[in-house]
Amino acid sequence: MKKTTKAKATPAAPAPVPAKKKKTKAVSSAKVTSPKVAKAAAAAVAPAPAPQVKKAAAPASVGQPRPAIIKIKAQIDIGFGNSLTIRGLGAGLSWDKGISMNCVNDDLWSITLVGVSGPVSFKFLVNDLSWSDGEDYIAQPGDELVLKPTFE
Repeated sequence: MKKTTKAKATPAAPAPVPAKKKKTKAVSSAKVTSPKVAKAAAAAVAPAPAPQVKKAAAPASVGQPRPAIIKIKAQIDIGFGNSLTIRGLGAGLSWDKGISMNCVNDDLWSITLVGVSGPVSFKFLVNDLSWSDGEDYIAQPGDELVLKPTFE
């Protein structure tokens, strides 16, 4: 007696590629009669590694914190030949020695503090000798302050 059942061709196993499982299952579940067609289908799935490159790049840009800055401006005319300094705690400031501010105009002084990781307390001084009146000023990372200090 002659067998009437046809021999089933087993599809070739797809080449291992780092792709999403849904795409791999679609290739392996399809009934393929020729190994050449299976290789062509596997080649069509091969471009899938591109999203992995994007995933690796995204956490690197998100995980790197940007350096925080504080911009401080003081509106005061301290007279010709004098300088305005700032002393404080945090962002490279010290209560022992002042940092000179930039004279932008006759009555405007500015400084930008970089690498700020927390709150900064500070005061202004004329010629790094005479302290400004009142309590210490406090700035947070990202602040842009315009202040009007007073001196006795």
